[in-house]
Amino acid sequence: MIYLIALNFVRYFFTLGNDMFEQAELYFSNWLISLNIGNWSVNFAIVLAITLIMQFAWRVFAKKTEKVTARTNNTWDDIIFFSVNRPVNWIIVLMGSSMSLRVIAKSEALSFSGYIPVFQKVSILLLIGWVFWRLIYKTESTFVADDAKDTTTVTALAKLAKLSILTIISLSVIQTLGVSISGVLAFGGMGGLIVGMAAKDLLSNLFGATMVYMDKPFKVGDWIRSPDKSIEGTVEEIGWRVTRIRTFDKRPIYVPNSLFTHIVVENPSRMTNRRIKETFGLRYKDIEQVDSIIKAVREMLKNHDDIDQKQTLIVNFDLFNNSTLDFFIYTFTKTTNWVLFHEIKQDVLLKVAEIVTQHDADFAFPTQQLHIDKEDHHTLLNSSESINSL
Repeated sequence: MIYLIALNFVRYFFTLGNDMFEQAELYFSNWLISLNIGNWSVNFAIVLAITLIMQFAWRVFAKKTEKVTARTNNTWDDIIFFSVNRPVNWIIVLMGSSMSLRVIAKSEALSFSGYIPVFQKVSILLLIGWVFWRLIYKTESTFVADDAKDTTTVTALAKLAKLSILTIISLSVIQTLGVSISGVLAFGGMGGLIVGMAAKDLLSNLFGATMVYMDKPFKVGDWIRSPDKSIEGTVEEIGWRVTRIRTFDKRPIYVPNSLFTHIVVENPSRMTNRRIKETFGLRYKDIEQVDSIIKAVREMLKNHDDIDQKQTLIVNFDLFNNSTLDFFIYTFTKTTNWVLFHEIKQDVLLKVAEIVTQHDADFAFPTQQLHIDKEDHHTLLNSSESINSL
């Protein structure tokens, strides 16, 4: 149904363009007849000269129009002018060449004169398709460059629009050449079933890409990773078959889109904060300073400019460990930038170390104390003396 509506839309532009060609050719043909020039070479030269003058006039007009559109804040005038600029130039060339061929064919009674209308109609269709293709291309590049737009959605819609233009123009050209579209569509339905069975993996990747575009678990530029697979990096491109991911060691990974329908994907790019979670071990002889150290560390975090006070903030004594008195901090930074986060974390850790030093305490390292009873001590001494006497 959609393709039928689009075909009628293209047919409208095609009819409009073809009528313009016919009116222009009729006007110039009557004008040439009124000149009463019997030599076809002179008529050919006149048509060629008129074509060159029209091309020159259009190029002058195009340059001035380009300068005007560049000064405006509206992007759509640039997009529309870009889409019609070069095709109009080739329409003038097509008009001149078509009329020149008609002049030669009529004067010399050549057999190819019957093919000129078909050539003209096919050329008009291709130029109309080129206009829409350039319109889509310019729209995509303009909105992709705009950081406020969703690049993934823009790219997906552009690919779908380009595919639709290719299909519609191809069907229109086939119809213009005299082939029944209904037969082609019927064959396409049967052929689609055969191709679908043979290209099951290709179609699954296509549907996987469609789900990525619809659900938007990630977009181009996001950092993603999967705990199910060894996939981690920055998304560079979401294609119809594969998604290209650049790992942090700059290697590209090409992931089939069907894989994203049954694996877990994490998107760290969409985190709201980054977490600092660290445990510190004090010496057992610093037990009296633990409470004051914890209070000082908590106060430091509450007054830190880069710590998000709206998120959870915990500083507590946690564990009597084998050789340490453990306390931990649990807090979140305001930034999600990876480099800036580590600078903030470094600042927090150094301030914790400074607080511990100010309270005449120190961090513990793994130690062991051996306690020996008095009787065991004498036994060891006697054993030692016996060994020495030997």
